[in-house]
Amino acid sequence: MNKLDVLFYAAAATTAIAGIIHVILGYDSGRINTQILFLVGGAAQIFWVLPMVKRWGLVWYGIGLGGTVVFIAIWVITRIPENFITGRGGRISDNGILTEAFQFAFVGIVIAILILLNKRTQ
Repeated sequence: MNKLDVLFYAAAATTAIAGIIHVILGYDSGRINTQILFLVGGAAQIFWVLPMVKRWGLVWYGIGLGGTVVFIAIWVITRIPENFITGRGGRISDNGILTEAFQFAFVGIVIAILILLNKRTQ
């Protein structure tokens, strides 16, 4: 197993864990908008294990990267007081920090994959 193999499996693991946490949080949420966001987004993150493990290509890596960055941005924005999404700052929970840590890890790993793949084609 080479360095790139490890990165693909690490990306798959980080997005799967973040997705599982999102699904659990969505299921437990009492608000329908939050439930939909977390269940659909979490399911997408769990699905993203396939493109990473099966190495579906740059377009798939970019979509996963972009979707995760959007999820991170939503979390950051909704923590700001009087934000335009919820109108109030949300609390910062242990589960939120844990989820964001896995999402940041996924973003970093995918960027590393893209850099290594780019070096291979040069």
